[in-house]
Amino acid sequence: MTDIVDELKWRGLIALSTDEDALRKAFADGPVTFYCGFDPTAPSLHLGNLVQILTMRRIQQAGNRPLGLVGGATGLIGDPKPNAERTLNAPETVAQWVERLRGQIQPLLDFEGPNAAVMVNNLDWTQGLSAIEFLRDVGKHFRVNKMIAKEAVARRLNSDAGISYTEFSYQILQGMDFLELYRRYGCTLQTGGSDQWGNLTSGTDLIHRVEPDAVVHALGTPLITKADGTKFGKTESGTIWLDPEMTTPYAFYQFWLNADDRDVSKFLRIFSFRSHEEIEELERQTEERPQARAAQRALAEELTTLVHGADQTAAVITASKALFGQGELTDLDEKTLAAALSEVPHIQVAELGQVVDLFAEVGLVASKSAARRTVKEGGAYVNNAKVAAEDAVPAKEDLLHGRWLVLRRGKKNLAAVEVTGS
Repeated sequence: MTDIVDELKWRGLIALSTDEDALRKAFADGPVTFYCGFDPTAPSLHLGNLVQILTMRRIQQAGNRPLGLVGGATGLIGDPKPNAERTLNAPETVAQWVERLRGQIQPLLDFEGPNAAVMVNNLDWTQGLSAIEFLRDVGKHFRVNKMIAKEAVARRLNSDAGISYTEFSYQILQGMDFLELYRRYGCTLQTGGSDQWGNLTSGTDLIHRVEPDAVVHALGTPLITKADGTKFGKTESGTIWLDPEMTTPYAFYQFWLNADDRDVSKFLRIFSFRSHEEIEELERQTEERPQARAAQRALAEELTTLVHGADQTAAVITASKALFGQGELTDLDEKTLAAALSEVPHIQVAELGQVVDLFAEVGLVASKSAARRTVKEGGAYVNNAKVAAEDAVPAKEDLLHGRWLVLRRGKKNLAAVEVTGS
């Protein structure tokens, strides 16, 4: 890769830059040491954070050194939300979340070689700092009129909630991070989302005041929007997390597989590490044969492998095929099957009843009479076996792992029944 700036622009990953030409020169003269920060305000990172991690990965692959900052200090405060004050988490909780987030970032960066990544924690340089030192040595370089003009602060000042001094001061802490990393590691670039632009430039402004000869940069990636107007990284069941206990690998895979044709080209460019030619070929296939969903399948497999590993991806693909009659449901382990079935309509019952009752109760059909018609027409399946009789009742031996039935109407309409009784 000869020009990482051109690469990032082709992928739609540059929304804002302090000086694009100067940044391009810095990369050409490189290597550049750069950082991106992640606050432990939750026990897991999510897809919005993944944009930043993979952007770091791209810049590192172009021959530059990343610093992955997990904010043990800034996570105790949290950057200002648009409409309300954050709930402050206990220091012990934040410390635990720091380690969890580090564990999610580290596998996606390279920690060997001349441009080996380094993980840092801003608690290391803030916990010993007194309030007087903070105000004298750092606070004096910030002008309140500029601070209140920052978008995140301005929104809160104009809201009913207002903003506390704690969250108002967040941008000072983030600015101090950049200065500290500049001094410790020669870091000259900070990356982040464009919604964090005010916080990013607080660091460049501080460095310019304290180190007038320094040349530093900030780069903001765009916020990702979806064509249907819903929020990126959200589903009906909630946020897509990177932690497999919070969002199962199956649900993670399905998120990408279900991507709108109008969005998949953008998602490929932002998230995939395929070449330009491979991505353009997948874009062509989407345009010519959208029903094949080749781009979605490629993206789902690549990202699930990247985040959760090849074994989990293989298990997810096997489960996905088996649910639709292209494999043996009995081959699926209980955890994978439960994760897959949690993504389809499902009910719990104390005991087994007739198939037509189950089909109606879970909502695969509108009524029992409709269920009988489905059976009569040969479109009703239990555990991929066609139901032959309208009065059929599944046996306990039919329960997968002693608890599940997979119901299917036709080729694509799935539901599940979990038997909870003894």
